[in-house]
Parts: sequence; C-alpha cells; structure tokens
Amino acid sequence: MSEMAVSSSKGSALGGSAAAAGGLATALALTRSVHAAGSDVIKIALVGCGGRGTGAAINALSTKAPVRLVAMHDAFRDRLDSSLKAIQTRCPDRVDVPEKRKFTGLDGYLQAMEAGVDMVLLCGPPGFRPMQFEAAVKAGKHVFMEKPVATDAPGVRRILAANAEAKRKGLAVAVGHHLRHEVKHKEAIGRIHDGMIGRIEFLRIYFNSSGVWVYQRRPEETEMQYQVRNWYYFTWLSGDHIVEQHVHDIDVANWIMRGHPISANGMGGRQVRIGKQYGEIFDHHSVEFEYGDGTRCFSVCRHMPGCWMSFSEHAHGTKGEVNIEGHGRAVLRVFGGPTRNWERGPDGHQLEMDDLFAALLAGRPYNEGDWGAEATMTAILGRMATYSGRVVRWDEAIQSTLDLMPERLAWDAKPKPQPGPDGLYPCAIPGVTRAL
Repeated sequence: MSEMAVSSSKGSALGGSAAAAGGLATALALTRSVHAAGSDVIKIALVGCGGRGTGAAINALSTKAPVRLVAMHDAFRDRLDSSLKAIQTRCPDRVDVPEKRKFTGLDGYLQAMEAGVDMVLLCGPPGFRPMQFEAAVKAGKHVFMEKPVATDAPGVRRILAANAEAKRKGLAVAVGHHLRHEVKHKEAIGRIHDGMIGRIEFLRIYFNSSGVWVYQRRPEETEMQYQVRNWYYFTWLSGDHIVEQHVHDIDVANWIMRGHPISANGMGGRQVRIGKQYGEIFDHHSVEFEYGDGTRCFSVCRHMPGCWMSFSEHAHGTKGEVNIEGHGRAVLRVFGGPTRNWERGPDGHQLEMDDLFAALLAGRPYNEGDWGAEATMTAILGRMATYSGRVVRWDEAIQSTLDLMPERLAWDAKPKPQPGPDGLYPCAIPGVTRAL
C-alpha cells in the first residue's frame, strides 16, 4: 500500500446560519431516503458502550450541532444500561433511547443501524470494527470510529475497501485519533513541516503506563463471552496494547513523516503480566521503524506498574527538536535559538467531534479513514516484528493472510485462542510464532 492521502477538512467553529442548515440538509440527504419535513436533527447510534464509547457519545452530544442519541448497541445489556445512565446524566436533553432502540448480542449493531439514524459511533472492541464499518457504509451512514480500526492485515484491507466506498457515497468518516485535533500537536508539527528543526534525524515515541482494567471470569460464561468481556487481553479483539493504545503515538510519527514506515524490527514479551486473566498479549514492546528516507523511529510501549510512565512523541532534527506530551504541552527548541511552548488547549476528544460536525453542517467532504487505517497497519507491523522476532517489511505485512477472527461469531462458538489445562493462554514466542 502506498502512502495514503487524507481528504479531510477540519473547521474549528460550528455555524448556525442558513448556509450551515442547508449544508446539513444536503449531508442528511445522503443518508436518508425520506427526511422528515422541517427536521434538522442528526440522529446517532452508539455501537459499543464501554468507557470510550460513552465518552465519544457525550462528546458528540456536546457539540453545537443538533445531535440526538436515539439508538444504542452493546454485546452486553449491563454495559448498555450503565452507559445510557452516564450519558443521560451529562446530556439529558439530547438522549431519546427507548427500550425498542436498545440492542444487544454480537449482531445487534445491524439493528441499531436500521433504527432511523444518520450516523453511527463505532466504539466497541477493535476486532469488530471492519465488519461494523462495512455495514455502516453499506447502509449509507456517516461514521465516527474509534482507533484502532482493525487488529490484523485482512481487517485493514476491509477498512480501506469500505472507506473507498464511503468516499464514493460522500459519507463523512472520522477516526478517533484525537491528537490530530489538539492545538499543541497541530502547532508543533506544522513547524516541523515548515522546516524549523531541519531534517528529521530520528523520532522517539512512548506509551508507558501501569496498564488498564481487567475483567474476572464468571463461572457461567462461555469462552466467547469471557473473551469479549475481557477483550483487551486478546489479540483478535484488541490487537495487543501496541495496536490499541500506542497507535496514538505511532500515528503522530506517521503524521510527522507524512507516510508510513517501510519496515520494522523489535522485541517484546510478558514479564509482569502473566496470569490467566491477562489472556495472550505482551506487556512490553520495543520497535524500531524505518521510513523510506532512512529515518528511524524508536517506539516503546509498556504496561508495568512502578516504572517510568510516558505518553509522548519526540522529533530530533538537524536544527532543533520537538517534544510533545500527549496530554501536556509541546516544546520546540531551535539549537542556539528560541524555544516555543504550546499548552494543550481543549481536549482533542471534544475537538475531533467539533471538527466532524462542523464539516457535516457545512457540507464539506470529511474523511480520515485512510490515514486511520495506515496508523493501525503501522502498529500491526510493529506487533508482527515483536511477536516474530524478525524484520518485517510493510509490503509483506499489508498482504498478510493471517486472519485472527473466529470462524464463527456466536456465544457458543470457539475463539482461536484457547486456555491450556492450567487456564493460561499461549502467547507469541519470538523466533517461533508465525505473525503474518
């Protein structure tokens, strides 16, 4: 896959003018065969009601656009109910989700998309993203989908194909890379592209934290139910934390370099997170990405308590350097010259929704799908390198036929990872595991 183009217009303000209303009517006409006379409400469905899905819905409902949440789906009813309660508390006047528009199970997202909505927010486990995005595009819905957009190369290719169709249909597609919308990132990376720190010599990126939640198995659950509940710890569902979380920093590296790397090598493993509740994923990855001009990006992500924590990106050039804290400030230093600082500004999770709905209201093309897929594939490339212990090239990685998804999606079906007699799940062994 060659360098992907971005066709995205990002406004910073929402308008309420007649022109904006006309833009909205045009946009909604793309997704409705019949549009209620006089109605200009953008009706959305939330698919995936975990913490990020709940937050994304609140962000969407907090824009100045006339947005209303009218349908919800989650695999599990308890998560849907808790999410709805949280959203209603924050946005009580923008929620209309009666019992008939609450859907559960592994395929309930299809019903949510048929509930008279204009847009879907795809925020469930990433392994489900390709099939849900395909369904949304087929149904003619605008889409916001969280990152990452897939967990394997076949899934990335499905996303790219569906996104091409979304462009043909004129559908808006946003991806949850909120750093792309943050003031400090746009200011600092704009200066990098203007040449203020000279030629990039190398990059450093980090997502080191103590880890995330863990779900304890219930005796009555099937293996499929347990894995979907505890989805973070299974590669087919999350992609491993290099894909699920570190993809943010990886996307920033691609943004700085204006494209994807051509190869990766690295190492990783499980050192402190080895219990059966932690599934099959690693707790640390260290990857060296090589870009087409020879520039290296040194990538580190780790889930280990009591260690150095960092969510940051760093660019080192011949004339200076840029250091960006993910949720802090950006600092640009020119050697022998001035230092510039940018505070974070508004949270990018809100800004990405503001930008999406501003474009929709104005009737502007908006599509972040290709570079969202590129970032995901770069993270998968890194995982392939750490799981296999070998140098992996982009061209072979994107063509990989290794499909992580189960043969059948049902509560009584068997996912590919299965626990051993001791309850532990086999994990990748560098030098042995086939990773692509």
